[in-house]
Amino acid sequence: MSPSSPYKRVLLKLSGESFAPSGQRGISMQEVVDISTQVQRAARTGVEIAIVIGGGNILRGAQFIAGNSSIHEATAHYMGMLATVINGLALQDALESLDCQTRLMTAIRMDGVAEPFIRRRARRHLEKGRIVILAAGTGAPYVTTDTAAAQKAMEIEADIVMKATRVDGVFTADPEKDASATLFHRLTYKEVRDRNLRVMDPTAIAHCMEHDLPILVFNYRVDGNIERAVRGEDVGTLVTSHATAKR
Repeated sequence: MSPSSPYKRVLLKLSGESFAPSGQRGISMQEVVDISTQVQRAARTGVEIAIVIGGGNILRGAQFIAGNSSIHEATAHYMGMLATVINGLALQDALESLDCQTRLMTAIRMDGVAEPFIRRRARRHLEKGRIVILAAGTGAPYVTTDTAAAQKAMEIEADIVMKATRVDGVFTADPEKDASATLFHRLTYKEVRDRNLRVMDPTAIAHCMEHDLPILVFNYRVDGNIERAVRGEDVGTLVTSHATAKR
């Protein structure tokens, strides 16, 4: 572990929406560079960082599923996976412009732009100090990037899943719609399930609960929060087996 962090290796989950201004679609390279700058500072602490990225800023498979779409649901999910690769390429170039060593790995083979995800190879890249970007989810349809993040975290033996959001953590209600919503600082997996809280999807929560893998939900829009999170500082909401668990 880094002397400045309680973690040796973290899995950072970024939504595709983090790559675009709020309410907009596409890729804003300014947003990508802002996130990359935070990741660069976090990596300088000595913590090994893998990133799972979504693709909702470009395409959501669900948009083709409703109504009379002629696109098969599985095809729509594959389209969404390809969108995460586009985001991964943008993130890779932004990080490398900041002198970070990176590897983009995909669950669907596309050797011209990325390495295939191989668990041992991914771990080796991390051990060498490279930031590993994991795109294309799990490579299978009907699986969210939340679940992909939990699965990849288990495969690479990450110490924690850190889910970056645009709010300060997990609240009693949507804080963007309900001003009376209050923030949870600690939760158990069971409380998340019993209260039906929007932390990650139920399958991802089940994986983390089964393997006792902590989840931190925090606001990446606060500059420096990614670094604070990897240092183990008190940001966001921490989900563990015991709500009283210390960071």
